[in-house]
Amino acid sequence: MTAWDPAAPLGRPEAVPDAPVTAYIGIGGNLGDARATVERALRALATQLPGCQGLRASSLYRSAPVDAGGPDFVNAVAALQTTLSPLALLHALQALEQAEGRERPYRNAPRTLDLDVLMYGALRLDSPELTVPHPRCHERAFVLLPLAELWPEGVRPDALAAVADQRIERL
Repeated sequence: MTAWDPAAPLGRPEAVPDAPVTAYIGIGGNLGDARATVERALRALATQLPGCQGLRASSLYRSAPVDAGGPDFVNAVAALQTTLSPLALLHALQALEQAEGRERPYRNAPRTLDLDVLMYGALRLDSPELTVPHPRCHERAFVLLPLAELWPEGVRPDALAAVADQRIERL
């Protein structure tokens, strides 16, 4: 995958790519059997998303909530090839969240399942519904460590050092 370019022009959330794009998806949950939920989500990403294929997944991690409450999270990152537009991918992910009982009573509430578009190729996007790269991924160990498993050249050592104080463990 091409590295993200902060100088790239802004894309459009509804634009369908000419060729498959590598998208990185952050996966997490901290309600119920979070490990089983994350594992189901990985299977769903591999089999239920139209226009998506070639799923690769990181290890599972347990992490303390960041800017959120509740029990520890189980997290992972998945990479997939997609021909969906960024917005269509987001909506497909939200449908998977809903199928797992995701509720949004308030910002950063504990959740059964959270699926975030972290990266969508080299696209830079800032719309009311979706921002990529994810605006806080560089601040979170639960994103950077699993992302580094899948895309080591895409995660800078200084970014990993900056989140070294966040509690996280590979399961």
